[in-house]
Amino acid sequence: MKKRLLFLALAVLLLPTILAIDVSVKEITKNNVMIIGLDQPTVFNLSVTNKAYDEKFLFYTFFGSDYEPKEKVSIGKDVTEYVPFKVYPRDDWKGRGITNFYYFIQAKDGSEVKEQLTVNIIDLGEGFEIGAGDVNPESNSIELYIKNKVNYNFEDLSVRFKSAFFTLDQQIALAPYEKKVFTIQLDKEDYNKLLAGYYTMNSQVMYQDLKSEVEGRINFVEKNILTTTKRDYGWVINTQLIQKVNEGNTVETSQTILKKNILSRLFTTFSPEPNLVERQGFDVYYTWNSKINPGETAEIAVKTNWLFPFLIIFFLIIVAVLTRRSVSRSLSVHKRIGFVRAKGGEFALKITLTLAAKNYVENIKLIDRLPPLVKMYERFGGEDPKRIDLATNQLEWDFSRLDKGEKRSVSYIVYSKVGILGKFALPPAVALFEKDGKIKEVESNKAFFLSQPRANNDFE
Repeated sequence: MKKRLLFLALAVLLLPTILAIDVSVKEITKNNVMIIGLDQPTVFNLSVTNKAYDEKFLFYTFFGSDYEPKEKVSIGKDVTEYVPFKVYPRDDWKGRGITNFYYFIQAKDGSEVKEQLTVNIIDLGEGFEIGAGDVNPESNSIELYIKNKVNYNFEDLSVRFKSAFFTLDQQIALAPYEKKVFTIQLDKEDYNKLLAGYYTMNSQVMYQDLKSEVEGRINFVEKNILTTTKRDYGWVINTQLIQKVNEGNTVETSQTILKKNILSRLFTTFSPEPNLVERQGFDVYYTWNSKINPGETAEIAVKTNWLFPFLIIFFLIIVAVLTRRSVSRSLSVHKRIGFVRAKGGEFALKITLTLAAKNYVENIKLIDRLPPLVKMYERFGGEDPKRIDLATNQLEWDFSRLDKGEKRSVSYIVYSKVGILGKFALPPAVALFEKDGKIKEVESNKAFFLSQPRANNDFE
């Protein structure tokens, strides 16, 4: 009797141990990721081996907002089953990064084991890396990429790449750790004013109803490209255009030097004005110093107007003509020739000079020269000359003044022993006078005579 009671007591004590859960669990998947804000579970693939009797097991956890499967999983004795244990993320979870949590496997008698899983908790944007190749000012394309950095399958992902150089929208699928590359064409007008350096590429990824921003970087390679063009056109108005275009992506320091002579510089205008002007001998050097930003154009316009000197010369001629006319209006000298028949048969001419004052003039000096091959007969009409220079054949008369409208005439006779046939021309006479305190000069007409015998008065 005592032995039976002892056996029953031992059976009661050992029964929980015999009936206790006995499983071996291995996590097949590694580097699992949980994305906060996404209504998508993280799946932990478990390999579960039941070392005890046939049993139905319940898998659960308090970590996520929910879990699956809800129903119990039947596993026979010494049988290994693969269980996809799904855990949904919690929106109120604040922690990020690698996180350990507990889950439980419970038998139908209520006995259970506690196991631990590891998961990387991230926001959506942390799962991606974006980037681009270098941008060269002389290139017309660029390669972009997006890489899935985590063990997560994104089946329908929307991506917008946006930078100072381009905008690109793509609809793609990304397997775990997959990288996709895109080549796009560039329009230089979109970035021709940008400086060399690193630029941010702000991209937006959208998966299901969740959006996130991801930043990348683009290197705009430094390139010095300064293009110079020159144009020269026009003759009367000569224009020189010098254009410098910065087609690179760095600020360019430009110096332009132009040479002009001392004459052309008087009629030259500049736009803009030069920074420095230096004269070396008969040449003048103009210098422009400027800084040209990427995409900008510096233009220098140089115009030389040769019409100005022509106008000046024309103006001086007009002034001279008007001055001469003004002088002529004040005093005029008229010269005329008359044939005289001499008793000795010599060729003789009477020369008459007439002064006509149109305005009051004073200190008048009338000068005339004898033509060659003739001699002067010393008998004069009107006033006698004040001076006679036989060495130079020059005669001079002086008059103190002439009133407005007054006329004075003088005459003299020349003769020649040699007969002259044909046209006989005399040089013009000259009158010097004073008008308004200024000395002025006027010439007579050029008188000439055609030698033809005709009757006229004689002289002795």
